[in-house]
Amino acid sequence: MKYTTLPHTNLKVSKLCLGTMTWGLQNTQDEAFEQMDYALERGINFFDTAELYPVPAEAKTYADTERIIGNWFEKSGNRDKVVLASKIAGTGDYTAHIRTNGFSPEALKDAVNNSLKRLKTDYIDLYQLHWPERNTNTLGIRDYKHEDDQWQDNFNEILHTFDGIIKSGKVRHVGISNEKAWGTMRFLEESKTHHLPRMLTVQNAYSLLNRSFEGDMAEIAMRENIGLLAYSPLGCGVLSGKYIMGKDTINSRLNLFTRFARYSSAQCTEATKRYLAIAYNHNLSLAQMSLAFVTQQPFVTSNIIGATNLVQLKENIDSIYLNLSSEVLDAIEEVHNEIPNPSA
Repeated sequence: MKYTTLPHTNLKVSKLCLGTMTWGLQNTQDEAFEQMDYALERGINFFDTAELYPVPAEAKTYADTERIIGNWFEKSGNRDKVVLASKIAGTGDYTAHIRTNGFSPEALKDAVNNSLKRLKTDYIDLYQLHWPERNTNTLGIRDYKHEDDQWQDNFNEILHTFDGIIKSGKVRHVGISNEKAWGTMRFLEESKTHHLPRMLTVQNAYSLLNRSFEGDMAEIAMRENIGLLAYSPLGCGVLSGKYIMGKDTINSRLNLFTRFARYSSAQCTEATKRYLAIAYNHNLSLAQMSLAFVTQQPFVTSNIIGATNLVQLKENIDSIYLNLSSEVLDAIEEVHNEIPNPSA
């Protein structure tokens, strides 16, 4: 395994992070235990979860993923071997079953306390805001269109609340997720100006099918040293090639949950076919080529890999040994120039 540190800390984390959003829905607790055991054995010490997992978020499965991880910590005694990240859901149509008071001080404190109970731990290493509260463009929406909303600027209040939570020892560090350039810089400037906790990481989608992070966010990541935790590096499994090769099953994610159709467009399919050809021509696995591309980007702190079985997990972890040649990278750029960000 390869390791780095969370920006502005001495906390060592693996370059591959174990994603957990299928546990409790597509995966049973026993299967999740197997994945955590195997990942830790292979050197992955960084696990990412969220209170709203498993995904798709539903009231009947709310927080089951955190409960599974907590049960594993209790059974294995491995809490001290894991750098643990989780997230507060915030406010939105998809989280109305969780709370309606967003990132208010009460909500943040309550969410942290409840996650700690479910995770059966005294602290969370990295605690993240899952989505911006304000109206902004989200997954599958390329361009920002301004809409008036009832949101009140609360960047400073959030950081003040986190300051108290961190001083209590319940959370060590904080980060953001699905955030845009404006929100990222607002948090960083509030932190600098008022000597408040700093957002260390941003967890956004990033893959061969969605490189929109390479716009303003990549410059912010490099100049401000805020690390990307890249999620969906395989585009819900599309970049494994299984859908276009007919190797998917009825239990494959896009067959179970058609709401993730942004990865199934004609443009995504065409781009994936071209990336598959590049992998084939260089005797590479498409999944490993796709993951290696993400992992080796200079703004990526860790690449969040997910799997529903150990065969997939092994292949994904083995991507850490792959260094893409300039020839492969040039071929990838040709496809990207012709079909840029088809799932963004």
